[in-house]
Amino acid sequence: MISLKLTDHKIFMKHLLLLGTFDQFLFIEGEITTFNTFTIDGYLQKEFFEEKEMLLNYSIWKQVREFCFSIIKGKQTPLNFKFIFSLSPEYIARLITENQLDFQPEEVQGLYLNIRFDGKELRCITGTSLKTFSMDKSLEHTWDKMVQHFLAQKEIAFELAI
Repeated sequence: MISLKLTDHKIFMKHLLLLGTFDQFLFIEGEITTFNTFTIDGYLQKEFFEEKEMLLNYSIWKQVREFCFSIIKGKQTPLNFKFIFSLSPEYIARLITENQLDFQPEEVQGLYLNIRFDGKELRCITGTSLKTFSMDKSLEHTWDKMVQHFLAQKEIAFELAI
């Protein structure tokens, strides 16, 4: 787990809310505080859909991005917000394979990206959750490096936070 301080809020928010940069991440949950606190559960309610066979249990960010943007946009900055994203099972499997890690995709509960704004600082915190106990931190370290590479590739400025 690492904490990254995002140093250019405007550029990051553009990537988060206007561009498709994070669109393929699973949206686990979010909370936005403006004049009210809006809480969004990303878990898909399968009863709502005509097609019951769905591959994912969670929405992808692309499906809720515009709704979140509609809450955040305006003249005033939100008091705070937090979003929890996860890498999809397909991308988790790819990450494990490409980095030749000694894990099976089904052992991974999630590789998370927590985005938090406290009114002043904007941070991105990585997280790794396994379904079984392991002393092997190679997946966690690989995920941390991948997130840093992803942000750098998108030219999103950050610094390692202490």
